[in-house]
Amino acid sequence: MTVPSRPPSEPVALGRQRWGRLLPIVFVTYSLAYLDRSNYSVGVAGGMKEDLAITGGVAALLGALFFLGYFLFQIPGAIYAERRSVKKLIFWSLIAWGVLASLQGLVSNVGLLMVVRFLIGVVEAAVLPAMVIFLSHWFTKPERGRANTYLILGNPVTVLWLTVVSGYLIEATSWRGMFIIEGLPAVIWAFVFWKMVDDKPEQARWLDPAERDGVVNALAEEQKTLNPVGSYREAFRSRNVILLSVQYFLWSIGVYGFVFWLPSIVKAGSGEGIGLTGVISGAPYALAVIVMLVNSRASDRSGRRSAYVWPWLLLGAAAFYGSYLLGPRHFWLSFPLLVIAGAAMYAPYGPYFAYIPEFLPRNVAGASIALINSFGALGGFAGSYLVGWLNDSTGSNAASFLLMALSLAAAAGIVPLVRVSRASAATVLPTPVPAE
Repeated sequence: MTVPSRPPSEPVALGRQRWGRLLPIVFVTYSLAYLDRSNYSVGVAGGMKEDLAITGGVAALLGALFFLGYFLFQIPGAIYAERRSVKKLIFWSLIAWGVLASLQGLVSNVGLLMVVRFLIGVVEAAVLPAMVIFLSHWFTKPERGRANTYLILGNPVTVLWLTVVSGYLIEATSWRGMFIIEGLPAVIWAFVFWKMVDDKPEQARWLDPAERDGVVNALAEEQKTLNPVGSYREAFRSRNVILLSVQYFLWSIGVYGFVFWLPSIVKAGSGEGIGLTGVISGAPYALAVIVMLVNSRASDRSGRRSAYVWPWLLLGAAAFYGSYLLGPRHFWLSFPLLVIAGAAMYAPYGPYFAYIPEFLPRNVAGASIALINSFGALGGFAGSYLVGWLNDSTGSNAASFLLMALSLAAAAGIVPLVRVSRASAATVLPTPVPAE
């Protein structure tokens, strides 16, 4: 007896093996990258500044060198990841940035530190684009917002414990010991990553054949709905990529200005010591974890991305503007607004990075993500520098709150201008089994 084929409009349920195996791996990988990128500020506060005679100008240059390496090598790394192997790229990057992160604890002068910080930027440059490419090879459109959110959660979750753990390590050893110890997990994790990960579902012996075939077929159907793009040049000059590059630059001014300077803002406004300052500063990131998960799930269920990005950025702008109006003398009134602003800036990341592969075909999507993320790196440097400069030159946080409010409002205004073809938006895809 012949079994009738399933009607094209009837969705096929995909399994959950991919969720349980791959998402913890990408979460830990990005967490380690963010740890080894960000513990530098803790090291400076823990004695590195005095021991190496790091002046304000040198500190700005060190920040610029990291972002320069991060900016320059985004696109080459993404092209390698798409054309060759995400697995190989991340494996060697983990080893390289782990070794370089530990080397920060061994440097004896600022010149060597400059070289190391630049190289850390180089080897970490392709991590986020490569991991977004990786997830686009494994998760379908109705799953991708949540999958990307589990990746980006490595950022706020790491911030939550980074200051506390790093501070205790400095107290127990020194700033040098902190760098050496925190660099080693990345090297060890490289071999776990190599053992557990395959570049594509077709290569995964651990994956149930039915789930493998369902994912492969669904991803192939997605590609058929996208307008062909013949070259990187054509993709980079497209309206959507240009708009999102500018948008991400503006968004990152707010994010990095907030991340780098929140502890200083809290300490100055609250008058508390460094220990309690770290605890208070964790509040926005705790809320961010919750809203990121809720927002990505809602975005995947609706199949829409823009509506789950720009309203959050506008909310963040409004919260920063409210803090600006209250002024520095009313810190405990403005702090709840800062918590809202921080969470609102993080909430759209999952839908945002799911957006890009939905209007660009696979041959150019990875490099385009890298280009957009490289503009985010420039925005990150601009935000961290400008917020610090404004706080120092004006003697208060009001001007920097206004800067971040304007940047986020402009970023929110750009998102609705991005256009996705109707064919892509209307794609009928298999229904994923929830990850929980």
